[in-house]
Amino acid sequence: METGKLIQSFQDSWNSFVEQIPSLLAAILVIALGIFIANKLTDLSRKFIAGKSADPLMSNFLIKAIKTVFVIIVIMFGLKVAGLDGIATGVLTAAGASAVILGFAFKDIGENFISGIILSFNRPFNINDTVSIGDIFGRVKSMEFRYTKLKTFDGKDVYIPNSDVIKKPVFNFTEDGYFRMEFMVGIAYENDIDKAKKIILDTMNSHPLSLKEEDREPFVMTDELGVNSVNIKVFFWVAAEDYRRDALMIRSEMIDQVKINLLTNGISMPANIQELKWYNEKKL
Repeated sequence: METGKLIQSFQDSWNSFVEQIPSLLAAILVIALGIFIANKLTDLSRKFIAGKSADPLMSNFLIKAIKTVFVIIVIMFGLKVAGLDGIATGVLTAAGASAVILGFAFKDIGENFISGIILSFNRPFNINDTVSIGDIFGRVKSMEFRYTKLKTFDGKDVYIPNSDVIKKPVFNFTEDGYFRMEFMVGIAYENDIDKAKKIILDTMNSHPLSLKEEDREPFVMTDELGVNSVNIKVFFWVAAEDYRRDALMIRSEMIDQVKINLLTNGISMPANIQELKWYNEKKL
């Protein structure tokens, strides 16, 4: 008797499954077609957003969000076609409950995700900007929902949690493309300080890449009286897209030219001088 009931139950389940096969096939077809359409719509959205927005980080976020919404809608519709409305409703209900539970269990993941959304709409950098976040210094390469990717200038790829980007100070070195560079020049005590300053300032002004605007003009100042030299600090502004290469190469050219001009005009640049004293040891 029990065996007969079991066989009958199995047969009923099988018959029910066979009856559902057309609906399941239709659902699979709908989901496959829907995902294909979602990909095409995503491509169209990418082109449209790229044409309207010059911000690649924002474009990337919106494109991913649009694709995610499309795929969810397609899956829900596929479940409805298969006659699994209850499952679709259950999935949404479970997703809502799970979101609350997982929110406590995976607080950091949720925090990074929300921080990523905030940064997509309001952030202190763009792609290829040179930034310093905490102790990490590099160029912004991409921003995902959970992390921001930086490429350091020694070739390392660093993935910084978006929550850290939100919480920590962010120094953007390339937002407006202007950099103030500086270096120190030491001259001998017997040299004319005003003359040395004039030579240095003329050198700065003669360089084609040194800015001469009202609030970005070069200037020099006596910084300190060192042990062996009078130290003059030199400040100047440059406009460069690459902080590490362009700006530093300009600084290198400035230092080279300042040295040449100072020595040519009789301004000496003393080396570090040390005085050694020898004391006679008493012989026993």
